[in-house]
Amino acid sequence: MRTDDCFQLGHISRLHGFKGEVVAVFDTDRPEAYETLESVFIEDRGELIPFFIDAISRNSKGHFILKLEETDTEEAARSLIGRELWLPLEALPPLQGKQFYFHEVIDFKLMQEGVEIGSCVDILDSSAQPLFKAIDHENREILIPAIDDFIVRIDRENKQIELQLPEGLLELYQGNG
Repeated sequence: MRTDDCFQLGHISRLHGFKGEVVAVFDTDRPEAYETLESVFIEDRGELIPFFIDAISRNSKGHFILKLEETDTEEAARSLIGRELWLPLEALPPLQGKQFYFHEVIDFKLMQEGVEIGSCVDILDSSAQPLFKAIDHENREILIPAIDDFIVRIDRENKQIELQLPEGLLELYQGNG
């Protein structure tokens, strides 16, 4: 399994007890969707290694306590601290409406009032709000906030995102604003 075929679910943060259990922090808005996981991939030196889960529960902070198969000692569990947890993309719960996964909308056409603005080549998530990074027909880079207020609808079938942008935003990139 390659990381390109997976998404990062979270990471192992610390030990839980002395019998090989670990605390895992899942980076998700819907942790309940993962309460019955049977396995995960753990990154080790650039490789994704499958681990079956013998037991899974939630602690009082909402993190997950995992008992991984063949991880029966404190030493074995300690070697997993800080490691990233991965799942195949197919394991993602489907989203509807204006919700989307960042990887899902790459190559979608960004539209406004039926006119193509550009093609989404990336989602930048290092600022206060995520940004669609698009390339227009003149090969210009355009950054558009990927926020609910600007998204009218997501057409997954036709790979399009219909936007309603504030007046003047696109003109900044076209040199007319």
